[in-house]
Amino acid sequence: MRIEDYAIVGDTQTLALIGRDCSIDWLCFPRFDSGACFSALLGTPENGRWKIAPAGEHRAVRRRYIDDTLVLETEIDTHEGSVRIIDYMPIRGRAPDIVRIVEGVRGRVPIEVDLTIRFDYGALIPWVRRIDGRLHAVAGPDALMIATPVKLEGKGMSTVAKFCVEPGDRVPFVLTWYPSYEEPPPSPDPFDSLTDTIEWWHEWSSACQAKGPYRAAVMRSLITLKALTYQPSGGIVAAGTTSLPEEIGGVRNWDYRYCWLRDATFTLQAMLHAGFRNEAKAWRDWLLRAIAGDPAKLQIMYGVLGERRLDEREVPWLTGYEASKPVRIGNAAAGQLQLDVYGEVVDMLYEARMSGIGPEHASWDVERTVLDWVEGHWPEADEGIWEMRGGRQYFTYSKVMIWAAFDRAVKTVERFKMPGPVDRWRAIRERIHADVCRHAYDPKRNTFTQAYGSSELDASLLQLPHVGFVSPHDPRMVGTIAAIEHELIEAGLVMRYRTGGTNNADGIRGFDNPFIACSFWLVDAYALSGRRKDAVALFERLLALRNDVGLLSEEYDTRRMRQVGNFPQAFSHVALVNSARNLHETGTGPAAQRGR
Repeated sequence: MRIEDYAIVGDTQTLALIGRDCSIDWLCFPRFDSGACFSALLGTPENGRWKIAPAGEHRAVRRRYIDDTLVLETEIDTHEGSVRIIDYMPIRGRAPDIVRIVEGVRGRVPIEVDLTIRFDYGALIPWVRRIDGRLHAVAGPDALMIATPVKLEGKGMSTVAKFCVEPGDRVPFVLTWYPSYEEPPPSPDPFDSLTDTIEWWHEWSSACQAKGPYRAAVMRSLITLKALTYQPSGGIVAAGTTSLPEEIGGVRNWDYRYCWLRDATFTLQAMLHAGFRNEAKAWRDWLLRAIAGDPAKLQIMYGVLGERRLDEREVPWLTGYEASKPVRIGNAAAGQLQLDVYGEVVDMLYEARMSGIGPEHASWDVERTVLDWVEGHWPEADEGIWEMRGGRQYFTYSKVMIWAAFDRAVKTVERFKMPGPVDRWRAIRERIHADVCRHAYDPKRNTFTQAYGSSELDASLLQLPHVGFVSPHDPRMVGTIAAIEHELIEAGLVMRYRTGGTNNADGIRGFDNPFIACSFWLVDAYALSGRRKDAVALFERLLALRNDVGLLSEEYDTRRMRQVGNFPQAFSHVALVNSARNLHETGTGPAAQRGR
């Protein structure tokens, strides 16, 4: 199926992808970055899936989330009648569970079950046995237990069943993960926990303070961000999947089940302005723990608990989504030098301070240490915001974010009376600003460029007015927007930068599709520069790219007219939330310019 044919359920520690055919094709237990027990998404059904669906032809499929929750309802019409399948994950107790309830709606409908468990990303076939009426599947450290009143049978290396439902029937299935070396936990009551899960999400969603005509879209994006949050630590993963391709059949397949520092400020703003202060504080606290230590060893991303070793490897036995190989686990970009993240860290802590999230001195000590290191290293080349693998350059956005770090440091001293060498920081700030304007601006084309001395453009340049580096009305910024419209727009959507052929700037062969978050950045650039009509038109076009349950991936393939990249993508949903707020709060642009 297409990527947009999937919905998600989750328990704020992991999530599952469920297709329109009611097959769970991706699920990692017990964490987002654990080995998958269902990997059909990146291979075949033999690599693991759990399908419960009416037998025969499906005449119509309708899906929705119940109110502002992550409880999914799928209603399927067949020639025999209609059924409803409810999927959800109870908020984590002792062990993670996923619950599926089949309800009869109309007629007498035959149902088929195919449960194929393959641990370690489809590699390990478990030993299955029945204990006290429940099936247990064990391989190595992992065990899954399924409880249901339906008679399950072994067929080949899978577990199958057939039964029928009529109106009023409610047939539950509960799948529970536990460590194979421990005693199995009790299975939750599927109907009581359904009520509890709905109430939990209702209570969480009720804190939302978002207003305006796009509130429904914003609420769904915020729920998605909550689903991507690892509750024990507060870390937010970039996506729930690995290796969904940026280009169908290509090699741009990365593992996004980790926490990027770059997302910090954007996510903090989205959560704070929507009223989710606890989530914002937890994200800030995660960041402080993750970056503790030598600032020279600061990484661009970490594991959900702040782990640093994210070694990248390939999984050769998986054929890849629509033959997009290789399938990768881990992410080698964690070892890159990306100077912009130092600016993002300081900017995020400044935003937290402006919002009254303490303690002040603990974060200020971290910022001082970061600034001391950056002071001696800001002139260096790096791999840039997009994790280029084609060699280091003097990327403009990296320099601008270093400028932002010193700008926020100066403002912190001025506004909060924190100690620091403010005169020296002011001087560095001015030096960096002049350096960027001298080396990253092309006066002939009236545009800033991707890197010093480069003729290429980059969508990250749209962020310059938002971080306060230039006015949105500065002729150089107006020219940059015009240049991006001319050179980086693909079928109305924004590319990160130009790729193609064998000599891409990022050192990777193949084509990079328009990046959804960058198109939201253009919405903000339009709004901030007074082009509100253009901003609204582009925003509403982007809303139309969401799937039927309101989810977005990383990129959009304008040639095939489909979502591509890892899914659901936090960066896309954060950008949606922030653009909606910007459009609502003023008639001319964002109300909360970064570094205000």
